[in-house]
Amino acid sequence: MEYAALYQRYARRLYGFFLRQLNHDTQAAADATHEVFLRVMDTPSHGRLSAVAEAPYLFTIAYNLLRNRYRRQAYEASYLASLDRQPLETTDVELHLDRQTLLNALRQVLDELPSPLRLLFSLRYEEELTVPQVAQILEIPEGTVKSRLHKTITIIRKKLKQYEG
Repeated sequence: MEYAALYQRYARRLYGFFLRQLNHDTQAAADATHEVFLRVMDTPSHGRLSAVAEAPYLFTIAYNLLRNRYRRQAYEASYLASLDRQPLETTDVELHLDRQTLLNALRQVLDELPSPLRLLFSLRYEEELTVPQVAQILEIPEGTVKSRLHKTITIIRKKLKQYEG
């Protein structure tokens, strides 16, 4: 597939994915999206991708970028802790009694999830990839994807129990 067409098809989707994974930091999401396509351009085999393999290929690159970022953040947090400083924490979203409240609460719960579970949730439910595609991207068995998704959904349900009507 031609590079421009690949960009047109997936840039918004990848940007949205990164936006959710990077706590709605628009600049970081734009930079990460750009980095994915730079890596694709550096790979001579990108022109031979089939339409079926495009999403897993791009999201594998995205996953690896996030994994590297999380490692770097963990290292930085460890370094700051060694200097007796704490990393900045995000503030809580003010709650309202309407549909937006539930969406804000869900976003907050997703932000509080450990990054591997948040990533798994995002790939499966926000990016609408299949379990086999998610397993391929994360390089784990499908059964592991299913059990971790179950665990993630259980955590989300428990934390959002107060919103049951």
